Amino acid sequence: MRNIKYRYCLIALASMLFFACSTKKTYKISSPGKITELTFELTPSGQPQYSFSSSGKSVIEPSLMGFEFQGIAKMTDGFEVVSTEEKTADETWEQPWGEFKKVRDHHNELIVHLKEAKGEERLVDIIFRVFDDGVGFRYSFPKQANLGKVKISNEVTQFTFKDNNEVWWIPVHRENSYYESEYRKTLMSKTDTINTPATFETKDKLYVAIHEANLTDFASMTLLKTTDKQYKSDLVPWADGVKVYTETPFVTPWRTIVVGATPGEVATSTIMLNLNEPSKIEDLSWITPSKYIGIWWGMHLEKFTWGQGPKHGATTKNTKEYIDFAAKNNFDGVLVEGWNEGWDGDWTADGSAFSFTKAYPDFNLEEITKYAAMKNVRLIGHHETAGATKNYESQLEDAFKLYQKMGVNSVKTGYVNKFLDKKEWHDSQYGARHYRKVIETAAKYHIMIDNHEPMKGTGLQRTYPNFMSQEGGRGQEYNAWSADGGNTPEHLTTLPFTRMLSGPFDYTPGNFNFDYKTPSGAKVQTTLANQLALYVIIFSPLQMASDLPENYEGKPEFQFVKEVPCTWSDTKVLDSKIGEYTTIVRKDWDEKNWYLGSITNRNARDLKVTLSFLDAGKEYDAEIYADGAGANYKTNPYPVTISKQKVNNKTVLNLKLAAGGGTAIKFSPIEK
Repeated sequence: MRNIKYRYCLIALASMLFFACSTKKTYKISSPGKITELTFELTPSGQPQYSFSSSGKSVIEPSLMGFEFQGIAKMTDGFEVVSTEEKTADETWEQPWGEFKKVRDHHNELIVHLKEAKGEERLVDIIFRVFDDGVGFRYSFPKQANLGKVKISNEVTQFTFKDNNEVWWIPVHRENSYYESEYRKTLMSKTDTINTPATFETKDKLYVAIHEANLTDFASMTLLKTTDKQYKSDLVPWADGVKVYTETPFVTPWRTIVVGATPGEVATSTIMLNLNEPSKIEDLSWITPSKYIGIWWGMHLEKFTWGQGPKHGATTKNTKEYIDFAAKNNFDGVLVEGWNEGWDGDWTADGSAFSFTKAYPDFNLEEITKYAAMKNVRLIGHHETAGATKNYESQLEDAFKLYQKMGVNSVKTGYVNKFLDKKEWHDSQYGARHYRKVIETAAKYHIMIDNHEPMKGTGLQRTYPNFMSQEGGRGQEYNAWSADGGNTPEHLTTLPFTRMLSGPFDYTPGNFNFDYKTPSGAKVQTTLANQLALYVIIFSPLQMASDLPENYEGKPEFQFVKEVPCTWSDTKVLDSKIGEYTTIVRKDWDEKNWYLGSITNRNARDLKVTLSFLDAGKEYDAEIYADGAGANYKTNPYPVTISKQKVNNKTVLNLKLAAGGGTAIKFSPIEK
């Protein structure tokens, strides 16, 4: 990632105020635009405490900070401020892919150096970075004589609100281990322990998202409700109860609080990315976004099997047919699941049977990869581990060497099991170490990763841009087998403001057939136009067309799927209401065409969209894919009207969205 402009200097910030209240000092630092303000102080007992506001409104009320350890004294109080540092940064950097080509990192920083006033006089620094749209803070424990190896037992960090606000949330581990729950909206008082990102709507009409950034060799932070107005950090433990094993010097992940006046301001924040380190991969030429199809949906519909037998999906013949379809329709990847030994029988019970180098007899890896290369299509590899991470790590080098030799430079990984190695949570420090090892090893062999059943995203794609996408949410597969009938239209209108705050989501949109039968009765609960709009709404640089190839043949709507990009130079969230509707526009990587996606929940609605995002003085051709007459996600999802009209940045479009419906539009500048 190339620095375009960088300025970082020590200055005395005019916004930094110091004033004495008996022996207590209060430290305040504002964001560069004076929109947000962070306040830090020590309580009378010497416990660190922070609060945060935006545009004069309280976001976080005074909240305590600190850590507790196994076997040694806690570090929560008895501190004194040794010194402080103030810095400012204004840098613009480029991404190799993303929702924005250029990202500005503009913040003011306060570092508070703390020391225990008595006893062992241990040290800790707290670093705050204040942005116009939020704050990130982390703890830094320097190398010191009286603090070496530690076992963290508790993080005290609190997030205290002024009111019992409403929050969109999913539970921790209670329903599954992969964040695959429907988001629910309740008062904070109706929750227990919730995952991040969690999105709040305050009584002051602010939208606030709590999450974390740069989760490295640490436990994931969940939020434990302690009062009706407060959560505290609750770190995911190892099986033995320890939260984190570490040794000084070490830093924690950044705790992030993003705030906006609208849901869209929260959704387009780049704080999480900015709090990660620049790319450790120098040559980025091999990292390329991709649209793909796959031998995948057929397994979920039981047309194919993952294991061997008469319906085995991953055969040389089937794969070549998918490659032919991909080549004909401008897709550059074909994912194949079930190609390798280990799928026979109940593979979820014992992942140690998986081989990541030995193919089934009816799958000729060398023949297929040569055929794909001839057609200018790539095979996308697949590594399902069933959570057996030790077995996977023992084969990792050989597996990636094989793929590199065969020209396979993308791998979808999977961890379908409640636990890793039958005992550790996916989002524990154990999981963080494993997932990072996979990403780093993959980078060595020029392989991109799409991780399913993951640890939540925290912006690591900035540091390792080969870490392309993740699942970590209820994806399209739930529409094939979920006992609750599949994903609701409300789920899709909530995702941009909840799950998507943690990074790219491999949701796998693009279903064109709604008449399939499943034992559970699950089905896609959208219109066809909604499925098209999802390519704009849900960001993933590895983006799938999920349906069976035969369901795309002869369908004019498929043109939009073939043309829509999967990486963007700019993104804007227009009129949106979480859980009800959203309209998002994105500009392609070449900064030429704009695309619009608009979706609604189960209620039909008319939306007016002003095209002010288009360049002034230019005319555009708008190719519009809208719900047709009689469209309804329950009774008639198929009708799509395709039309064209000339527009400019003053045009106001009337979007008529059917129940569970959507609109997808491509805007192309008219060259004069």
